[in-house]
Amino acid sequence: MSDRLIEFADTKERGHLPPSGDTLRYTGPKASILETIGETPVVRLNNIGPDHVQLYAKLEAFNPMGSVKDRLALAVIEAAERSGALRPGQTVIEATSGNTGIGLAMVCAQKGYPLVVVMAESFSLERRKLLRFLGAKVVLTSAAERGTGMFRMAERLAETHGWFLCRQFENEVNADIHAATTAREILDDFSGDGLDYWVTGFGTGGTLKGVAKSLKQESPRTKVVLVEPENSQILGSGIPQLRRPDGAAARSHPNARAHPVQGWSPDFVPKLAGDALDDGLIDVFQPVRGADALQVTQDLARKEGIFCGVSGGATVAAALDVAAGAPAGSTILAMIPDTGDRYLSTPLFDHIDVDMSEEERAIAASAPAPNKKMPPSGKTSPAPISETARAFIGDVIDDPSEPVVLFGFEWCEFCWSVRRLFSDANIPFRSIDVDSAEFRENDRGGDILRALFDHTKMRTVPQVFVGGTLVGGATEVLIASRQGNLAERLAELPDPIVPAGTKEPLDYLPSWTKRPAVNTPADDLQGKRT
Repeated sequence: MSDRLIEFADTKERGHLPPSGDTLRYTGPKASILETIGETPVVRLNNIGPDHVQLYAKLEAFNPMGSVKDRLALAVIEAAERSGALRPGQTVIEATSGNTGIGLAMVCAQKGYPLVVVMAESFSLERRKLLRFLGAKVVLTSAAERGTGMFRMAERLAETHGWFLCRQFENEVNADIHAATTAREILDDFSGDGLDYWVTGFGTGGTLKGVAKSLKQESPRTKVVLVEPENSQILGSGIPQLRRPDGAAARSHPNARAHPVQGWSPDFVPKLAGDALDDGLIDVFQPVRGADALQVTQDLARKEGIFCGVSGGATVAAALDVAAGAPAGSTILAMIPDTGDRYLSTPLFDHIDVDMSEEERAIAASAPAPNKKMPPSGKTSPAPISETARAFIGDVIDDPSEPVVLFGFEWCEFCWSVRRLFSDANIPFRSIDVDSAEFRENDRGGDILRALFDHTKMRTVPQVFVGGTLVGGATEVLIASRQGNLAERLAELPDPIVPAGTKEPLDYLPSWTKRPAVNTPADDLQGKRT
């Protein structure tokens, strides 16, 4: 996205737009990741829906952080920079269900602003991890307080600390950037035969207001279809939203109910969405059932190869309802706001197993591996173990300066389970990664591993020692931590180590494993001197 389009969103100077029908395309290297925002594709849906219409989807997942909210994130920050509302190094804060926060995290990371995101605890775990991975701080509010609760928390924090609050629900830049970019792209893509229906949900209302306003001005034949969850119709209810003098919602809307479409239809009518209603920009209100939203999201993946979130499925489900009653030859465009990878912990993926199904096991068994012929002698001679490797093992495990030692592989998931536990518990340790480049020459790592296996009579990794005593592998270490035995051993060291508190130790195991029983007698976990 060019600076010209971003600037237009703030100044509304028409001269910054390209001539109608003349699409801006950017080739060659980009100055930063921010220049990749926008210009998302419209694709034909060929395998779902009736044949008498042309059904299309605009895939906002092609934005760099995977959602339509990348547009407003960049526009809001750059408008605030130009106005002086955001100072260099100032902390940015916003209340968000996730996608706006993820977009802001990208922009703030590139521009060097600290970011705090306030999010209700009911939103998916993937969003929290993505935000923190991008460097943002995530403050969670009670699910019972819904969207209004997280917005109030963001306001209090901004006022207390002097942080810049984006106010995505009221900020006109949000709508302006969609008028300048999203709407322009749609008009250009359908400049030939035109567009009969544009179908969208709403979160902040920025996409709704900005695109609908441009369509009414430049494509008056296009009907704007607004989609809401069937059980939480607030914008189409006819019940006004109580507002504060600054336009923000004063409280939850009386029709708001919990629904499965994350990022959509909060528990209040945002000012920008209310503006679209008041300005007569909405032609049709189309409710959608939660079950239909989930089903169409899966249909898009399995029949069209389009991986999106529930909001995309909900919008296309509504577009299918519109298509059923539309005249033959109608052209319908549905907005798909984001990608599906931030919904893995939601009900959308509840039916997806990580283990093989019966059918998959049958496929695996249908091509058995050939029997391998043994060498003539019946067995191969094990590689010798050098005295150097044996001495290395002894020196490492008895080194008083580094009494906690982990022998393992660099990228073994079980090794990382122990490493994460030790890191969270502030336990200093030495990691001997026998497969690392440090031990590659002359198979030194293999020599050390064979010496370790011979020393402990165990043939698994990781193997963890504390003060020269073998604790065991990953599961044994985690159970020892859980039952307090690990802390006792650390306290007995010449320089005692006091571990910090952590989450449930067994939760550090890889997610695909089954948690072991934890009624192992403590005596079995004491290990032995080796």
